[in-house]
Amino acid sequence: MWTDPKTSTGLLMLSRTCEKHLINASRLERLMDIIGFIEGYGPVQQALLAGLFTWFMTAAGAALVIFFKELDRKVLDAMLGFAAGVMIAASFWSLLSPSLEMSEGKDLPVWFPALVGFLLGGVCMRLIDMFLPHLHPGAPPEEAEGVDNTWRRSMLLVSAITLHNIPEGLAVGVAFGAAASGFEGATVGAAIALAIGIGIQNFPEGAAVSLPLRREGLSRRDSFLWGQLSATVEPVAAVLGAALVIAATPILPYALAFAAGAMIFVVVEELVPEAHRGGNGDIATMGVMIGFAVMMVLDVAFG
Repeated sequence: MWTDPKTSTGLLMLSRTCEKHLINASRLERLMDIIGFIEGYGPVQQALLAGLFTWFMTAAGAALVIFFKELDRKVLDAMLGFAAGVMIAASFWSLLSPSLEMSEGKDLPVWFPALVGFLLGGVCMRLIDMFLPHLHPGAPPEEAEGVDNTWRRSMLLVSAITLHNIPEGLAVGVAFGAAASGFEGATVGAAIALAIGIGIQNFPEGAAVSLPLRREGLSRRDSFLWGQLSATVEPVAAVLGAALVIAATPILPYALAFAAGAMIFVVVEELVPEAHRGGNGDIATMGVMIGFAVMMVLDVAFG
Protein backbone atom coordinates (compact mmCIF):
# COMPACT_ATOMS: atom_id res chain seq x y z
CA MET A 1 0.00 0.00 0.00
CA TRP A 2 1.47 3.31 -1.06
CA THR A 3 1.67 6.14 1.49
CA ASP A 4 2.29 9.79 0.74
CA PRO A 5 5.77 10.69 2.11
CA LYS A 6 4.41 14.01 3.37
CA THR A 7 1.72 12.17 5.32
CA SER A 8 4.30 9.84 6.83
CA THR A 9 6.48 12.76 7.85
CA GLY A 10 3.49 14.54 9.40
CA LEU A 11 2.49 11.46 11.37
CA LEU A 12 6.08 11.04 12.60
CA MET A 13 6.24 14.66 13.78
CA LEU A 14 2.87 14.30 15.50
CA SER A 15 4.08 11.14 17.23
CA ARG A 16 7.23 12.87 18.47
CA THR A 17 5.22 15.87 19.70
CA CYS A 18 2.88 13.60 21.64
CA GLU A 19 5.85 11.76 23.11
CA LYS A 20 7.42 15.02 24.31
CA HIS A 21 4.16 16.08 25.95
CA LEU A 22 3.88 12.73 27.69
CA ILE A 23 7.46 13.04 28.99
CA ASN A 24 6.78 16.58 30.26
CA ALA A 25 3.56 15.40 31.91
CA SER A 26 5.45 12.56 33.57
CA ARG A 27 8.08 14.97 34.90
CA LEU A 28 5.39 17.29 36.23
CA GLU A 29 3.69 14.35 37.91
CA ARG A 30 6.95 13.34 39.61
CA LEU A 31 7.46 16.94 40.74
CA MET A 32 3.98 17.03 42.27
CA ASP A 33 4.66 13.69 43.97
CA ILE A 34 7.76 15.17 45.62
CA ILE A 35 5.83 18.21 46.83
CA GLY A 36 3.00 15.98 48.05
CA PHE A 37 5.44 13.76 49.94
CA ILE A 38 7.01 16.72 51.74
CA GLU A 39 3.58 18.24 52.49
CA GLY A 40 2.84 15.08 54.49
CA TYR A 41 5.18 16.31 57.22
CA GLY A 42 4.80 19.19 59.65
CA PRO A 43 6.58 22.50 58.94
CA VAL A 44 9.35 21.88 61.48
CA GLN A 45 10.04 18.43 60.01
CA GLN A 46 9.96 19.95 56.51
CA ALA A 47 12.49 22.56 57.58
CA LEU A 48 14.69 19.85 59.09
CA LEU A 49 14.61 17.78 55.89
CA ALA A 50 15.41 20.86 53.81
CA GLY A 51 18.23 21.84 56.17
CA LEU A 52 19.69 18.35 55.94
CA PHE A 53 19.55 18.60 52.15
CA THR A 54 21.42 21.92 52.11
CA TRP A 55 23.99 20.43 54.52
CA PHE A 56 24.40 17.42 52.22
CA MET A 57 25.09 19.72 49.24
CA THR A 58 27.79 21.49 51.23
CA ALA A 59 29.30 18.11 52.07
CA ALA A 60 29.20 17.18 48.38
CA GLY A 61 31.11 20.34 47.51
CA ALA A 62 33.60 19.71 50.30
CA ALA A 63 34.14 16.19 48.90
CA LEU A 64 35.90 17.71 45.88
CA VAL A 65 38.99 17.81 48.10
CA ILE A 66 39.16 14.03 47.83
CA PHE A 67 39.86 14.33 44.10
CA PHE A 68 41.56 17.73 43.81
CA LYS A 69 44.06 19.63 45.93
CA GLU A 70 43.03 22.88 44.32
CA LEU A 71 40.49 24.13 41.80
CA ASP A 72 41.12 26.43 38.87
CA ARG A 73 40.60 29.97 40.17
CA LYS A 74 38.32 30.90 37.28
CA VAL A 75 36.04 27.95 38.03
CA LEU A 76 35.92 28.82 41.72
CA ASP A 77 35.15 32.48 41.02
CA ALA A 78 32.36 31.49 38.63
CA MET A 79 30.92 29.15 41.28
CA LEU A 80 31.07 31.83 43.95
CA GLY A 81 29.40 34.30 41.59
CA PHE A 82 26.72 31.72 40.89
CA ALA A 83 26.15 31.29 44.63
CA ALA A 84 25.81 35.06 45.02
CA GLY A 85 23.25 35.22 42.19
CA VAL A 86 21.16 32.46 43.75
CA MET A 87 21.13 34.21 47.13
CA ILE A 88 20.19 37.58 45.62
CA ALA A 89 17.29 36.06 43.68
CA ALA A 90 16.15 34.00 46.68
CA SER A 91 16.20 37.11 48.85
CA PHE A 92 13.60 38.78 46.66
CA TRP A 93 11.52 36.02 45.07
CA SER A 94 11.30 33.75 48.10
CA LEU A 95 11.55 36.20 51.00
CA LEU A 96 10.98 39.91 50.33
CA SER A 97 8.15 39.49 47.82
CA PRO A 98 6.07 37.26 50.16
CA SER A 99 6.83 39.64 53.03
CA LEU A 100 5.35 42.54 51.05
CA GLU A 101 2.29 40.49 50.04
CA MET A 102 1.60 39.49 53.65
CA SER A 103 1.75 43.13 54.77
CA GLU A 104 -1.09 44.27 52.51
CA GLY A 105 -4.30 45.39 54.19
CA LYS A 106 -2.65 46.04 57.56
CA ASP A 107 -2.55 49.25 59.61
CA LEU A 108 1.11 49.85 58.82
CA PRO A 109 2.40 50.79 55.37
CA VAL A 110 3.01 47.76 53.15
CA TRP A 111 6.73 48.42 52.99
CA PHE A 112 7.26 48.88 56.75
CA PRO A 113 7.67 45.23 57.91
CA ALA A 114 9.91 44.42 54.94
CA LEU A 115 12.06 47.50 55.56
CA VAL A 116 12.45 46.91 59.30
CA GLY A 117 13.11 43.18 58.94
CA PHE A 118 15.57 43.65 56.08
CA LEU A 119 17.65 46.24 57.94
CA LEU A 120 17.58 44.25 61.19
CA GLY A 121 18.87 41.19 59.32
CA GLY A 122 21.80 43.17 57.97
CA VAL A 123 22.57 44.78 61.34
CA CYS A 124 22.44 41.41 63.11
CA MET A 125 24.90 39.88 60.64
CA ARG A 126 27.15 42.91 60.97
CA LEU A 127 27.29 42.45 64.75
CA ILE A 128 28.16 38.77 64.36
CA ASP A 129 30.76 39.72 61.74
CA MET A 130 32.33 42.21 64.15
CA PHE A 131 32.77 39.77 67.02
CA LEU A 132 33.06 36.26 65.53
CA PRO A 133 36.68 35.52 64.58
CA HIS A 134 36.87 34.49 60.92
CA LEU A 135 39.01 34.72 57.80
CA HIS A 136 37.72 34.83 54.25
CA PRO A 137 39.08 32.10 51.92
CA GLY A 138 42.05 33.42 49.95
CA ALA A 139 42.70 36.29 52.35
CA PRO A 140 46.06 36.70 54.12
CA PRO A 141 46.13 36.07 57.91
CA GLU A 142 46.42 39.79 58.69
CA GLU A 143 42.92 40.32 57.23
CA ALA A 144 41.28 38.13 59.87
CA GLU A 145 38.15 39.78 61.30
CA GLY A 146 36.39 39.66 64.65
CA VAL A 147 37.79 39.89 68.16
CA ASP A 148 41.46 39.15 68.81
CA ASN A 149 42.08 35.43 69.08
CA THR A 150 44.65 32.68 68.83
CA TRP A 151 42.65 30.50 66.46
CA ARG A 152 44.47 28.64 63.73
CA ARG A 153 43.93 29.77 60.15
CA SER A 154 41.93 26.62 59.40
CA MET A 155 39.48 27.38 62.20
CA LEU A 156 39.08 30.95 60.96
CA LEU A 157 38.25 29.71 57.45
CA VAL A 158 35.60 27.31 58.77
CA SER A 159 34.16 30.08 60.94
CA ALA A 160 33.76 32.35 57.89
CA ILE A 161 31.67 29.83 55.94
CA THR A 162 29.68 28.91 59.06
CA LEU A 163 28.75 32.58 59.25
CA HIS A 164 27.40 32.34 55.68
CA ASN A 165 25.25 29.34 56.48
CA ILE A 166 23.29 30.74 59.42
CA PRO A 167 21.04 33.08 57.36
CA GLU A 168 20.64 30.44 54.66
CA GLY A 169 19.28 27.89 57.11
CA LEU A 170 17.11 30.54 58.73
CA ALA A 171 15.66 31.53 55.36
CA VAL A 172 14.70 27.94 54.54
CA GLY A 173 13.03 27.44 57.92
CA VAL A 174 11.10 30.70 57.76
CA ALA A 175 9.89 29.81 54.26
CA PHE A 176 8.40 26.50 55.44
CA GLY A 177 6.93 28.19 58.50
CA ALA A 178 5.31 30.77 56.24
CA ALA A 179 3.80 28.06 54.05
CA ALA A 180 2.30 26.36 57.11
CA SER A 181 0.75 29.64 58.28
CA GLY A 182 -1.56 29.70 55.27
CA PHE A 183 -0.55 33.08 53.89
CA GLU A 184 -1.24 33.64 50.20
CA GLY A 185 1.98 33.63 48.21
CA ALA A 186 3.80 31.36 50.66
CA THR A 187 3.64 27.73 49.51
CA VAL A 188 5.49 24.51 50.24
CA GLY A 189 6.54 24.47 46.59
CA ALA A 190 8.16 27.89 46.93
CA ALA A 191 9.92 26.77 50.12
CA ILE A 192 11.20 23.67 48.32
CA ALA A 193 12.48 25.87 45.48
CA LEU A 194 14.34 27.99 48.02
CA ALA A 195 15.87 24.90 49.64
CA ILE A 196 16.98 23.59 46.23
CA GLY A 197 18.50 26.95 45.32
CA ILE A 198 20.33 27.23 48.64
CA GLY A 199 21.52 23.65 48.26
CA ILE A 200 22.90 24.28 44.78
CA GLN A 201 24.84 27.35 45.88
CA ASN A 202 26.14 25.50 48.95
CA PHE A 203 28.13 23.19 46.68
CA PRO A 204 30.78 25.82 45.81
CA GLU A 205 30.81 27.03 49.41
CA GLY A 206 31.77 23.54 50.57
CA ALA A 207 34.63 23.50 48.08
CA ALA A 208 35.63 27.02 49.14
CA VAL A 209 36.31 25.65 52.64
CA SER A 210 37.82 22.23 52.06
CA LEU A 211 40.23 23.12 49.25
CA PRO A 212 41.96 25.99 51.13
CA LEU A 213 42.21 23.73 54.18
CA ARG A 214 43.96 21.12 52.04
CA ARG A 215 46.42 23.76 50.85
CA GLU A 216 47.02 24.66 54.51
CA GLY A 217 48.41 21.17 55.03
CA LEU A 218 45.41 19.28 56.41
CA SER A 219 44.76 15.76 55.16
CA ARG A 220 42.01 15.10 52.62
CA ARG A 221 39.92 13.48 55.33
CA ASP A 222 40.26 16.36 57.79
CA SER A 223 39.68 18.95 55.06
CA PHE A 224 36.44 17.22 54.07
CA LEU A 225 35.27 16.85 57.67
CA TRP A 226 35.86 20.51 58.48
CA GLY A 227 34.31 21.59 55.18
CA GLN A 228 31.03 19.75 55.74
CA LEU A 229 31.02 20.72 59.42
CA SER A 230 30.61 24.38 58.44
CA ALA A 231 27.07 23.62 57.23
CA THR A 232 25.81 21.73 60.27
CA VAL A 233 24.32 24.99 61.52
CA GLU A 234 21.85 25.03 58.60
CA PRO A 235 19.46 22.29 59.83
CA VAL A 236 19.54 23.88 63.30
CA ALA A 237 18.82 27.37 61.95
CA ALA A 238 16.10 25.99 59.67
CA VAL A 239 14.28 24.29 62.55
CA LEU A 240 14.58 27.39 64.74
CA GLY A 241 13.29 29.64 61.94
CA ALA A 242 10.26 27.45 61.26
CA ALA A 243 9.41 27.03 64.95
CA LEU A 244 9.74 30.77 65.58
CA VAL A 245 7.33 31.92 62.89
CA ILE A 246 4.80 29.21 63.79
CA ALA A 247 4.87 30.27 67.45
CA ALA A 248 4.59 33.96 66.59
CA THR A 249 2.78 34.27 63.26
CA PRO A 250 2.42 38.11 63.36
CA ILE A 251 6.20 38.49 63.03
CA LEU A 252 6.27 36.43 59.81
CA PRO A 253 6.65 39.38 57.36
CA TYR A 254 9.48 40.71 59.53
CA ALA A 255 11.12 37.27 59.75
CA LEU A 256 11.08 36.76 55.98
CA ALA A 257 12.63 40.18 55.40
CA PHE A 258 15.13 39.57 58.23
CA ALA A 259 16.37 36.44 56.46
CA ALA A 260 16.60 38.37 53.19
CA GLY A 261 18.64 41.15 54.80
CA ALA A 262 21.01 38.65 56.39
CA MET A 263 21.54 36.89 53.06
CA ILE A 264 22.18 40.11 51.15
CA PHE A 265 24.73 41.09 53.79
CA VAL A 266 26.57 37.81 53.24
CA VAL A 267 26.51 38.31 49.46
CA VAL A 268 27.94 41.83 49.59
CA GLU A 269 30.33 41.27 52.49
CA GLU A 270 31.62 37.81 51.64
CA LEU A 271 30.75 36.24 48.28
CA VAL A 272 31.14 39.13 45.82
CA PRO A 273 34.53 40.35 47.15
CA GLU A 274 35.83 36.77 47.30
CA ALA A 275 34.65 36.07 43.73
CA HIS A 276 36.58 39.15 42.52
CA ARG A 277 39.70 38.48 44.57
CA GLY A 278 41.25 36.33 41.84
CA GLY A 279 40.93 39.01 39.16
CA ASN A 280 38.15 37.21 37.27
CA GLY A 281 35.46 39.83 37.73
CA ASP A 282 33.77 39.29 34.37
CA ILE A 283 33.50 35.53 34.93
CA ALA A 284 32.15 36.07 38.45
CA THR A 285 29.58 38.56 37.14
CA MET A 286 28.29 36.09 34.56
CA GLY A 287 28.08 33.53 37.35
CA VAL A 288 25.88 35.96 39.30
CA MET A 289 23.59 36.40 36.28
CA ILE A 290 23.22 32.66 35.74
CA GLY A 291 22.67 31.99 39.44
CA PHE A 292 19.96 34.65 39.62
CA ALA A 293 18.23 33.23 36.55
CA VAL A 294 18.32 29.66 37.88
CA MET A 295 16.82 30.67 41.24
CA MET A 296 14.16 32.79 39.54
CA VAL A 297 13.10 29.85 37.36
CA LEU A 298 13.07 27.49 40.35
CA ASP A 299 10.84 29.82 42.33
CA VAL A 300 8.36 30.27 39.48
CA ALA A 301 8.34 26.55 38.61
CA PHE A 302 7.77 25.33 42.17
CA GLY A 303 5.80 28.29 43.47
